Amino acid sequence: MNNQFLPITLDDVKKRGWSGLDVVIVTGDAYVDHPSYGAAVIGRVLESNGFKVGIIAQPDWRSPRDFQKLGKPRLFFGVTSGNVDSMVAHYTANKRERDADEYSPGNKIGLRPDRALIVYSQRLRQAYHDVPIILGGIEASLRRLAHYDYWDNAVRRSVLADAKADMLVFGMGESAIVQIAQALDRGEPIADIDSVRGTVVIRKDISFFREHVQIPSYEEVKENKEAFNKAFRILYEEQNPVKARVIVQKHADRYVVHLPPSLPLGTEELDAIYELPYARNWHPVYRSQGGIKGFETVRSSLISHRGCCGECAFCSLYLHQGRIVQSRSLQSLVREARLLAQRKDFHGTITDIGGPTANLYEASCIQWKEQGFCKDKKCLVPQKCKNLRLGYTESLRMYEALRKVPGVKHVFIGSGFRYDLLTDKESESYLQELIRYYISGQMKVAPEYSDDTVLRLMNKPAAKNYEDFVRGFNAACVKVHKKMYLVNYFINAHPGTRLDDALGMALYLKSKGMSPEQVQDFIPLPMTLSACLYYTGKHPFTGERVYVPQSFVERKMQRAMMQYRNSRNRKLLRDALRKMNREHLFHKLIS
Repeated sequence: MNNQFLPITLDDVKKRGWSGLDVVIVTGDAYVDHPSYGAAVIGRVLESNGFKVGIIAQPDWRSPRDFQKLGKPRLFFGVTSGNVDSMVAHYTANKRERDADEYSPGNKIGLRPDRALIVYSQRLRQAYHDVPIILGGIEASLRRLAHYDYWDNAVRRSVLADAKADMLVFGMGESAIVQIAQALDRGEPIADIDSVRGTVVIRKDISFFREHVQIPSYEEVKENKEAFNKAFRILYEEQNPVKARVIVQKHADRYVVHLPPSLPLGTEELDAIYELPYARNWHPVYRSQGGIKGFETVRSSLISHRGCCGECAFCSLYLHQGRIVQSRSLQSLVREARLLAQRKDFHGTITDIGGPTANLYEASCIQWKEQGFCKDKKCLVPQKCKNLRLGYTESLRMYEALRKVPGVKHVFIGSGFRYDLLTDKESESYLQELIRYYISGQMKVAPEYSDDTVLRLMNKPAAKNYEDFVRGFNAACVKVHKKMYLVNYFINAHPGTRLDDALGMALYLKSKGMSPEQVQDFIPLPMTLSACLYYTGKHPFTGERVYVPQSFVERKMQRAMMQYRNSRNRKLLRDALRKMNREHLFHKLIS
């Protein structure tokens, strides 16, 4: 196989000598054939297993016509909204329309619909009513059961029920989609495929699923927040791929059946996926439209691992990539780097090597393979578990090997680092080597907030850990004779934060000489712990009441305090201080 793009037209299909396709993938993103794009990965994985696959990218959803451009697939349509939930792609935390879409040509907005999975499925049913439809991607993962939707401010059904699709694949999906394709290829009806891990189906009769746990129904969680929290708690606890049970949630007179997550991939399996013959570029049809800006951040990067054992409450990774870290081999990464270095568009710098957390490459636990992760304790909070082994020695060996690849001048790590894993003796040499060779001036970390109560709700380490890291970082810079800077990420208006907390954050930032230009306004992503806190005002595991800043005015006031030096925030800042009877601090903050 050469590195040609997957077919996007019938002419492309004919040029391959095919009379038709087995699978057509419909995506809300522009077609970028690179392992950072889910549609490309699933397409290439299916192709490597002998299936004929085509891509329909960003179809006009106003009629079925675009959905018919590749003809009727023999097995199924795969549907994804793209690399981002379509509502997150379209709207800010203040529910305003975004002015750019980096996954579309020329950053153009409006090329995918709201709730893309539902809309695409409707059009496909109009076009080909008898072809199975399988949902996948991040939007499917985060909406696979009844969930709170921030944009509706209401509990919605499983997206599988709303889309009227046949099956949903959650998580990364490679193993599940191949098993489904093979079953359909053998002639098994889609309605009879009931045992594929990492899938969700809808059934009238659940007697086949002998061992399962039933959670409160959609109707219950929609009307009762205690039931909502109970359903979330059970789902969260059933994400261990080794021990998880089947979950059943009633929706009216039918049952949404959630199979256990797919088992983590081994190193050889992961290597094989990332070494498939991707074209590693956006499709040439976008050349006249300005290309795909979102691709430029990953064009010269490598993915070294997936999964994150951090379990940040606001993050979707727990429910999508999972808590068990899976790493590629050094040899595979070197082979990919050699291919990258041979490209005409490569300028000598590998801009990133990483995954969800840069310094979790080759992280491992003695329990993960046989037992999965622990139910009663977390890997990193309140501190790193003694059984979690960090792969810093392997990481440095890998970075050095990539620096030696002919044509590679620099290797930088652009992903964010888990700073609380860089504060002890074990990490000293690793941090020094990072600063010496692999940080391009700025190191990304995410302290998120300064108040320990808020940090606990975020499932983040106490603020002292950040202070310890900064001291160690500065000492390491001195030791290797390099001046480096920290890029700090903060979250505004997370559940648990009051105006007083935001003021404390502002005073903390002021004392450190920090004035963040960019602050992430909290968005309650579906099916995350933070979304639970936001919607119910109660912690699903502890039962404690949690204050939730819900009004846009208060959220903006909290942001204004965090960005106290921004002259555009002066009125909001003064209003917030006046509301707290702390107006005397106004000039102290802005001076």
